[in-house]
Amino acid sequence: MTFDAKTLLLIALGLIATFHLFTLVSAWSRTRQAADASNGIAPTPVGLAIGFVTNFWDTLGIGAFAPTTALFRFFKTVPDEQIPGTLNVGHTLAAIVQSFIFTQSVDVDATTLISMIGAATLGAWLGAGVVSSWPRRRVQYGMGLCLLVAAALTIAQIAGKFPGGGEALGVRGATLGFALVANLFLGALMTLGIGLYGPCLILVSLLGMNPKAAFPIMMGSCAFLMPVASAKFLTTGRFNFRAATGLMVGGLPAVLIAAFIVKSLPLTYVRWLVVIVVAYTAITLLRSARAESVA
Repeated sequence: MTFDAKTLLLIALGLIATFHLFTLVSAWSRTRQAADASNGIAPTPVGLAIGFVTNFWDTLGIGAFAPTTALFRFFKTVPDEQIPGTLNVGHTLAAIVQSFIFTQSVDVDATTLISMIGAATLGAWLGAGVVSSWPRRRVQYGMGLCLLVAAALTIAQIAGKFPGGGEALGVRGATLGFALVANLFLGALMTLGIGLYGPCLILVSLLGMNPKAAFPIMMGSCAFLMPVASAKFLTTGRFNFRAATGLMVGGLPAVLIAAFIVKSLPLTYVRWLVVIVVAYTAITLLRSARAESVA
């Protein structure tokens, strides 16, 4: 990746961050004027803790969406139908900061990086328009099924059932075309509250690329697709502002600590814990959806 490409990416990140802040301030102004503004946007201690913990693990490659979903349901802080929007709105700033850090510190082919980011962003734009209009039960079914798939993929990854990757920093031709289609699909799933990190890491390894190259790809993808998806959710109001603020405020220091101080940890046991929690959350979501359909 050339210096020019990195500079252009930094400029683009700055522009998308500005866009996201603008949509956030606009939504905050509408919330203050709305009749239900009594709920406020100030984060709770639990919300701040959730933001810190999930973004800390996120920066180290665990992913934030699935653990955040589990914690939201455990503490009953966000209604199920508002979880996808809250995840996208609340984790966006942390994702942008991660992208600033990792796209500059890890080498990856510029064409592969930029095109995969573009594909994921398009997927998020298409997906957010659909998910933001779904009824509660459909959101529960969608999140439950996708979380089960995410848990299964993580188990396979821990067990070494996927290729370990190669040394390539990019792909071309039909392989790049496959990568774009796959990342577009993963971007769409982000709007349903399913994290991109784990599946993207597996995708990069399957492509024969160096697994380290997954970090700028997955973090860059999230940094660009999440503001786009968030804009949809902010417009429709299908999110919880107080919980999203907790993710923002608690998450930013966690990203800096994980990236510059901790840097890496043995995460095998943490991954197993995430698998157990995510699988349990998926089952409870599916049971809730089934109960509502019977009622």
